[in-house]
Amino acid sequence: MNSKKIINVVAGFICKDKKFLICQRPAGKARALLWEFAGGKVEQGESHAAALKREFMEELAVEIEVSDLFYSHSHEYDDVIVNLFIYHAKIVKGTIQKLEHKDIKWISSKEIDNYSFCPADEEVLEILKQNY
Repeated sequence: MNSKKIINVVAGFICKDKKFLICQRPAGKARALLWEFAGGKVEQGESHAAALKREFMEELAVEIEVSDLFYSHSHEYDDVIVNLFIYHAKIVKGTIQKLEHKDIKWISSKEIDNYSFCPADEEVLEILKQNY
């Protein structure tokens, strides 16, 4: 039996001018300094949309509108199993601020290979490279 903790993580796929938003994880956290889509853990009793809105406000100080599910899958790390749900979203209020991340970038699909991403994001990044 697998005794790893299972967590549900939501992330937002936000595009503007044919580029999408990525964030660099802070030092001192698991998978430190790797890049990912903005988002975070779903708390008990919280909907995916509510969790994603909360995470964007806490980490980036922006209000978002969440729409359809873009991609989902599970990824097993050494320490945890992540059920990842990436939703299409758009910023509806505020200006992005770097409240938690080491860095924030808008990149095109052609730039993906210039960044070291969290392994859980690799499958969706391949889709983006082929179709975006």
